[in-house]
Amino acid sequence: MTVLPQEQTSRGPLSLSERAYTAIQDKLIMLDIPPMAPIDEVALVESLQVGRTPVREALKRLEVDRLVVSYSRRGTFATAVDITDLAYISEIRVQLEPLAARRAAEGAGPAVRAELNELADATEALDVPALTRDELMRWDLRVHRSVYRAAANPHLEDTLVRYDNLATRIFCLFLDRMHDFVSHVEEHAGLLRTIAEGDGDGAARKARQHVVGFEKAVRAVI
Repeated sequence: MTVLPQEQTSRGPLSLSERAYTAIQDKLIMLDIPPMAPIDEVALVESLQVGRTPVREALKRLEVDRLVVSYSRRGTFATAVDITDLAYISEIRVQLEPLAARRAAEGAGPAVRAELNELADATEALDVPALTRDELMRWDLRVHRSVYRAAANPHLEDTLVRYDNLATRIFCLFLDRMHDFVSHVEEHAGLLRTIAEGDGDGAARKARQHVVGFEKAVRAVI
């Protein structure tokens, strides 16, 4: 049985449909539902222990996110992971990730800066080679989400989450062929520290380098 996330955001507690959306989104991002696989609504209803309405509402949102696609008389499927999309996704992220990092560095309050420093400490303490695939990917998501949230612009945050989700699916697909995750995690720690220090220019530069480096790393193993 899949456990629904018991999350509460800055906008209040999640509704049942929002929690279903988060749970199904996670399955799609982590490729637990493989690309192009049919979406089994009945199985989702049973595993999430919710009604059909929250699941269908969640799938409609996920279609907007380009994580699923619906066809008349055929049903709903997970979208393909198309490597040609990497350039399009990176083109957007290379502009918006630095913006979020700069906003966070220049506008975050003491409490947020302390949280980012704590996350940097935890990141530096990771035994990266011992991490499982899921642990590595979830840590990557956690760091990026923390930066987006610290930027304090909900519209920017929503947009970046959407494109980071698509990038993460690509990451998951090629993860087994990629190496040097230590450097990838070290970049996260450096970015978090720079934001916490209030260095807007430095944070923007590190965020851009991280996105560019990710694209290069994927293309190197294709």
